[in-house]
Amino acid sequence: MAISREAYQALEDIVGPENISEEPAILDSYAFQWLAEFRQHGSKFMPRAGAVVLPGSTEEVQAVVKICIRYKLKCKAHSTGWGLYGAPITENAIQLDMRRMDRILKIDEHNMFAVIEPYVIGATLQAEAMKVGLNTHMIGAGASCSPLAAATSFQGAGPDSIFMGSGPENLLAAEWVMPTGEILRTGSLGSGLGWFSGDGLGPSLRGIFKGILGACGGLGVFTKVAVKLYPWPGPTVMPIEGTVPAYTAQLPENIRAHTLAWSTWEGYADAVYKIYNNDIGYIAHRQFIMFGDELQAAVLKILTDTTRTLNDLEELLKKPEIQKLSEEMRRSFQIVLVGMTPRDIEYQEKVLNQILAETGGWKIAAMEEPTMAGWSLLYMIKLCFKNLNYVYAGGFHDAMARAGTPDLVTSGWMEEMREQKRKFGKQGGIVNDGGDAGMGGVGTAGGGGYNAFENFILYDPGDAASVEAARACNVDAGHIAVEAGAGGYNFFFMEKEQVQALLAGRARPAIFQWQQKIKEAFDPNGVGDGSYLCLDE
Repeated sequence: MAISREAYQALEDIVGPENISEEPAILDSYAFQWLAEFRQHGSKFMPRAGAVVLPGSTEEVQAVVKICIRYKLKCKAHSTGWGLYGAPITENAIQLDMRRMDRILKIDEHNMFAVIEPYVIGATLQAEAMKVGLNTHMIGAGASCSPLAAATSFQGAGPDSIFMGSGPENLLAAEWVMPTGEILRTGSLGSGLGWFSGDGLGPSLRGIFKGILGACGGLGVFTKVAVKLYPWPGPTVMPIEGTVPAYTAQLPENIRAHTLAWSTWEGYADAVYKIYNNDIGYIAHRQFIMFGDELQAAVLKILTDTTRTLNDLEELLKKPEIQKLSEEMRRSFQIVLVGMTPRDIEYQEKVLNQILAETGGWKIAAMEEPTMAGWSLLYMIKLCFKNLNYVYAGGFHDAMARAGTPDLVTSGWMEEMREQKRKFGKQGGIVNDGGDAGMGGVGTAGGGGYNAFENFILYDPGDAASVEAARACNVDAGHIAVEAGAGGYNFFFMEKEQVQALLAGRARPAIFQWQQKIKEAFDPNGVGDGSYLCLDE
């Protein structure tokens, strides 16, 4: 059922006829989303919106929210919209596409922060920040995503979190159009003192609307935020060379990439603790394992050689040197050292070498080769190759996903994670990559803190049998994780009734009951359409 003519006209009066649409083809293009098939019973389409609206200012967003209240419509905003998380989960909601609000409003070089709108992407902010010797935290989803969304509304960890922290750690002041239609300016901004601070004394508004995960669009719309920036002692413009897919960057000697490996998980974990304690590293991430432990060496060979394609994969997998490299990379992660001075980089390198000596680790020689090292540096610093997540068959999802201290890798969980997916890979329907595609951060909070892994299931979203195989693998992984006390299920892919039942069975259901109280207090009209996790009492 379409929204009323009166409601549509009221929305059109706010943004203009060129910035609103209810054309079915347009609405379906927004509903067509990554991972929708796991929530929508095989369909690639999320529920169709009643209209798509493109606001151009905070005032227009506020006016749209008030119209939604008046006509009892739900609304949900997305920034870049890469995935089902940004789509409405109910029919006829108003989809706010924030692409017109794409400005970097300020880069404060002295105080090291930027003020941005929702459609600014990480790549743009990074390029502008580097011009003044600064850098921005880049979330794991990549350079094409919105730092504002990561800081306010979703997860926000990334490869550089060991140095730059995660989304909630980088959020300063914010401008928030609440579900009531009021505009709330948080932190120092609310006192007319600028953007430099996200909170004062007392209860945290950032804790209300963000916490560790965020409300996923269920508590209003964030129209401007300030995010922290960090030192960048490299070139003001990245010196990118080569051609697709083998781009590289030859950076100064104070910026270096290594792939570190160990023969045991105990050595791996001990080294991570020592890296934390010695405060070295600019980026640290288990990145290239996403191609699968048995395939990653061959895929890296293809991606750094313009004469090769994925058609060469089977041939390369037969080569002894590729097999040896795959095995060597089984327990490895990538690290980028960035020295603020020549003495600093030499100090970090010496500390790293000592850590490797004490834990039985080493730098993988094949990854030190200039072309590979340059490709790794560019990948890790810019996160501009995230299309490679889809490289095999066009789709990826998670099997077992878990976060914890570095001891997590010594608990047997990594091997259990591998074997769980390996079983499904051998059955067919998903890529048989060896079982371990457990990509994740070595430090997912500023200064370290904990590791996190998500074991990619690589599948074909256009093949119903492949989708079903991926679903079965995901569900099986969830059961195992719950039994291990490690969370388990991804609630975004479940209907509300199922989510409510699972939350009620949690060890501390009161957490989600309090989130329901927050939802009722901040969104009394039920305008926010999102996957905000809360439990009815």
